[in-house]
Amino acid sequence: MGRAANRVTGSCVTVLLWLALLSLPADPVSAQDLEPRRWSHLPNDLNVFGAGLGLTDGDISFDPVLLIEDATFELGTLGTSYVRTFDWLGKSARLDVSVPYGYGRWEGLVDGVDTSVRRHGAMDPRVRLSMNLWGAPPLSGEAFVNYRQQHPVTTTVGMAVQVILPLGEYRGDRLINLGGNRAVIRPQLGVLHQRGPWQFEVTGSVSFYEDNDEFYGGAVLEQDPLGFLQGHIIRSFARGRWASASAGYSHGGEGTVNGVAKNNSERTRFWALSAGMPLTRQQSVKLTWVNATTNIPLGADSDSLVLGWSVSW
Repeated sequence: MGRAANRVTGSCVTVLLWLALLSLPADPVSAQDLEPRRWSHLPNDLNVFGAGLGLTDGDISFDPVLLIEDATFELGTLGTSYVRTFDWLGKSARLDVSVPYGYGRWEGLVDGVDTSVRRHGAMDPRVRLSMNLWGAPPLSGEAFVNYRQQHPVTTTVGMAVQVILPLGEYRGDRLINLGGNRAVIRPQLGVLHQRGPWQFEVTGSVSFYEDNDEFYGGAVLEQDPLGFLQGHIIRSFARGRWASASAGYSHGGEGTVNGVAKNNSERTRFWALSAGMPLTRQQSVKLTWVNATTNIPLGADSDSLVLGWSVSW
């Protein structure tokens, strides 16, 4: 009886460990980083406050020898954001800050035994500083309106750095946490070509992870850089409405615990559809669907639906 109980307990720890490791590169908020219009030309001194709700669910696949079946997760995310545009060194620039809160459930069958875990709390906030290096001059008011009317065909090249701050809910005695307990630095480079109502946008980024020295059981977690390439086709319509189709691919990000590689390198395809429309002259809403499909036997497939609202001044 004691051996059976120990075997079940050990299996439960195994499934939680793999759930945690497979969740490392598949950060649910990263899927929402498949963001169109991030390099759009905006007027100077614009402020935008936003709030959003995201719902993500998916399946997690394991090596059959682990005897883990029907592993799934559900994650809800509430978030607020703030955007400020400004002139920096004669270039148009913007600062993005987002603060998410998450609540989720992970579960699966381990050798026939139901195992689950729930979490809720603050997730790691994100700060992004971007600058348009070429095209999209820093303008405001009537000068901005005139420039956009006189230049229906433009190309913009931009760069950015996003930092994920380790301020979310985290405990070293838990295998699954909503916070990462490590900083992530994500440089980005993007190109946007606008031709009338059409926009074609490509962004490449690489995530560099700080080590987590307080991983479960006092272990040290390391993670390789994760590359992400995404593209968007955006169509604008009358009265400020727009729609987009997006695709992305991520590669890398293998985790290592105490020097032992976990073979969880990510190769994931992303697809997304988005649409936005104004409610008033200052308020607007956006709806986004994102699908993430792993291209390896071990990984997670998920679908996300995100509803956002924003007000500008």
